[in-house]
Amino acid sequence: MNTKIVIIDDHQLFREGVKRILDFEKTFDVVAEGDDGSEAIGIVEEYQPDVIIMDINMPNTNGVEATRQLVEKYPDSKVIILSIHDDENYVTHALKTGASGYLLKEMDADALVEAVKVVADGGSYLHPKVTHNLVNEYRRLASEGTGTTGSYGQVEIRRPLHLLTRRECEVLQLLADGKSNRGIGEALYISEKTVKNHVSNILQKMNVNDRTQAVVVAIKNGWVEVR
Repeated sequence: MNTKIVIIDDHQLFREGVKRILDFEKTFDVVAEGDDGSEAIGIVEEYQPDVIIMDINMPNTNGVEATRQLVEKYPDSKVIILSIHDDENYVTHALKTGASGYLLKEMDADALVEAVKVVADGGSYLHPKVTHNLVNEYRRLASEGTGTTGSYGQVEIRRPLHLLTRRECEVLQLLADGKSNRGIGEALYISEKTVKNHVSNILQKMNVNDRTQAVVVAIKNGWVEVR
C-alpha cells in the first residue's frame, strides 16, 4: 500500500515544491494539504495519513503546538517537523511534543524522501545538521557535568570492533560527523543502498532505534570522535 502523506505549511510555493518531490516516489500519495496547524486534527480525521509533514512556523497554530494536540488525540500520529531553525532547543521541544522527525528547510530531495520512509516505518529521522548540533550540545553538557571541559577531544577513541565491523565503525563515525546517507556514500565510495544496509546493521547491533541514539551511545562509550 502507498504511504499517505499530508503537508501543512502556510507557504503555498514551498508546499507545492515539497509535493512535487514526493510525487516522484511511486509509493507516496499526498492526500491533502493545509496552511495552518489549526487544520491538522480535522485533516487527519478525514484522510488518516501515515505521515504528516508540518511547518514549525505558522500564523495561528504553530507546528509544535499542532503536533502536541494531534499526538494527544491520536498517539500513533507520525509527524515530521519542517523548520529553518537548527538550534537544539527547537529540536528537543518538537521531539518532546511527539514529533517523529525534524528536517531543516535547506534539505535536499533525498533527505525528504528518506525521512518520510523512515518515519512511515516507525522510526525517527533528524536532519544530519541537527544531529550534529545535538551531539555537540551533549558533549558540552557532559563536559560541564564532569568539570573537564574539552575532555571528549582528549579521550582515547576505542572502536567497537567487538560489536561492529570496521566498515560499520567508519559509517558510525560519519554519522557522528552529521553526514547524510549520500554524504557517507561519497566519503566511503559506496552506494547509498549499501550505506542504508550498514546503518540498519549498526542500529540492530547497538540495539537502538535511530541514528541519533546510535551516535549518543557511541559518544558515551568513546567509540567516535566528536569533531
